[in-house]
Order: sequence, then structure tokens, then C-alpha cells
Amino acid sequence: MAKQMLPKRRLENVGLGLTGACVALVALIVVTLIVMVAGQGLSALFVDGIDFGAFITGTSWVPSDGKYGALPLIVTSFGVMVLSTLFTLPVALGSAIFVVEVRPAFGRKVFQPLVELLVGIPSVVYGLIGLTVVNSAMRAIFGDAAGTGAGILSGAIVLAVMILPTVTTLSIDALAAVPNQYREGSYALGCTRWQTVWHVVLKSALPSLMTAVILGMTRAFGETLAVQMVIGGVEKVMPAGLLSPAATLTRPWIRIKATIAASRNRTNATMTVFANATTGSVQYHALWALGLLLMGMSLLFILVIHLIGSKGAKNRG
Repeated sequence: MAKQMLPKRRLENVGLGLTGACVALVALIVVTLIVMVAGQGLSALFVDGIDFGAFITGTSWVPSDGKYGALPLIVTSFGVMVLSTLFTLPVALGSAIFVVEVRPAFGRKVFQPLVELLVGIPSVVYGLIGLTVVNSAMRAIFGDAAGTGAGILSGAIVLAVMILPTVTTLSIDALAAVPNQYREGSYALGCTRWQTVWHVVLKSALPSLMTAVILGMTRAFGETLAVQMVIGGVEKVMPAGLLSPAATLTRPWIRIKATIAASRNRTNATMTVFANATTGSVQYHALWALGLLLMGMSLLFILVIHLIGSKGAKNRG
């Protein structure tokens, strides 16, 4: 009997060792990234002497003049994130209700795969579509007030389409997880389908729906390339309105410069990482401080997700 159990024990030990190694590797990567970003970002405050209050509340980001005010970037990031979520949420929630409650067969077999195809489209394609279609539409609708068409509103529209698959898929899963007994009990009391959806299904799935929304907001908050292509990329001053060119927290990290040599009919495109900042300079550490700020806000969103999930589990008993 002991000889027969020995291979099982070895298999158990191997399984524990492999899974434990995976967990340790992931934990090591996460801790390393946090320590690296925090170390470089905090150097801007404790080594280079950048005032934290001025960094958070300053309204001008001009590294060449020694100005590192991140408030325009923070305001624009939150503005684009909130607007894109407001644009996406009604469409995603309506689609999820259709897939789960109205036409489940068609929704699962046809509609949901179509939505998930949007995930595979590269960010640069969204940016090009926004640059040629959305910005042109802004100019056509608002005229001279829109300028070139680049602005917060254009960025929010493009970003809304980008986060639509995430919010829609998670909303579908949230509604599908509601037990059918809840629906049957509502029908037994004489409620119609839409009364059941509004008063029973949506309320039961609310914690999971909130998680879907926050995950979509997190994706929107960290999006880089597509938004920068349509938002204008002006980080020096506070945006004056939804049609004003602006920049998000990721703008100073990546700049794309395109120089078209018309005489030779060729395009020379270069991507400048860290905005030409010299390693170890004040500007270099300030960019890392922006990364630390962005990471901290993303971690805050994740914490909110866990709090909502734990509260929903407690309410369900």
C-alpha cells in the first residue's frame, strides 16, 4: 500500500512545487516593478527636490523651463476616462441585457463573438480611425470651435469604442451569473420580463457590473497610443473645454514625430521614448514620477474592485 501511495505523494509534491514557483515568480515580478517605479519616481521628490504640491497642482508641464506641473495631465486623464465610461456603459449594458435576457442564442453565437473581435484590433488602428473619422466629424459638427478636431471629446469617443468589448463581455457574464430562480420567482409574482430585468436581475448583478465598469475605467486610464493620436498632445496648459487639445499622463512618456520628405516622397518616423530625457536627469525622474502616479491610481482602482466584490459576496451570504 505504501509503495502504491509513494508516486501519488511525489506527484503531489511536484504539483505543489510547480504552482508555488509560478506564484513566487509572479510575486517577484510585481514587487520588482513596484520597487523600480517607486524608486525612480520618488527620486524626483527626494533627490531632485521637486515639490510634491507643485507637482500635483502645477498647471504647466514644460521640462525645458523646469516646470513639472502634472495637473493638466491628471485632469485630462480623468476627464477622458469618465467620458469614455459614460459613452460605453449604456451601450454595453443594453447589449448585455439583449444577449442574456432577450435573444440568448443569437447573442451568444453571433453578437458576442463580433464584440470580442474588437479586442484584436491594434491601438494604432483605432488611433488612425479616430484621426481621420472622429476628428473630421468634430470639425464638421462644431466648426472653427473644434480647431483641428483633436481634443478631449475625440479621445473619449475613440477610447469608448476600445473599452466596449471589456465592459460588454464582463456585463454579459455578470447577468448570466444571476440564478434563474430569481427570474422564476419574479415571474411567479406576476412581473413582466422588463420588470424582472430592472428590479431583480440588474440589482442582483450590481456588484459584478460595478467591477466591469471599474475594469473598463482602468483600461481607459492607462491607454496610450490611440488616445494620443486624437487628443492633440498639448500638455503645457490646462484644457479649456472638451474640444481643447490636451494630453494624458502617458503623453510625456511617448511622443511620435513624423517628418515627411516631400521631395523624395518618403516618410521618416521616429519614436522618442522618455521624451528625449537624459538618464538620471530631473526630467527623467519626473517622468518616472508620472508613472508612479499612474500606477498608484491603477492600484486604487483594483482595490475598489476587491472591496465591491467582497461586499457583493457578503450581501449574497
